[in-house]
Amino acid sequence: MTRFVSGLLAVLLVAPLPLLAHHSFVAEFDSTKPVTVKGAVTKVEWTNPHIWIYLDNKDDSGAVSKWQCEMGSPNSLMRQGWRSDSLKQGDQVTIEGTRAKDGSNTCNARTVRLADGTRLFAGSSEGARP
Repeated sequence: MTRFVSGLLAVLLVAPLPLLAHHSFVAEFDSTKPVTVKGAVTKVEWTNPHIWIYLDNKDDSGAVSKWQCEMGSPNSLMRQGWRSDSLKQGDQVTIEGTRAKDGSNTCNARTVRLADGTRLFAGSSEGARP
C-alpha cells in the first residue's frame, strides 16, 4: 500500500510540470503594444512548441531591422491550412501581432498577410482570433 501511495504521489507531483514549462502570453508580450512588421522572410523554424518566422524589415531610410515572430504550434497551424512550405526564404509578408514586453524586435503573430493579399491566422496565444 505504501508503494502505491508513493507512486500516486509522484505522478501527481510530476504531471503538472509540462504545464509550467510553457510560457503564458502575458508573461512575454504586451497586448497594449500592437505591431505591424513588413519584410522578407529570412528563416522559418517549423518546430514544436511554436513556429518562428524571422524577417528583415526595412524602414523608409533603408535601414534593416531583424524581427522574430512567434506563431502557434505546427499542429494547430496545419489545421488552419498552413504547410511547412507555406513560407519560403525571400517571401514578402506583413505580420500583425503584439510586441514583446522587453522591447526587442520580437512579436507574437496574430495574422500573416502574403504578397498576394492572402491573410492567414498565425495562431496567436493572445486569445482573440481575427
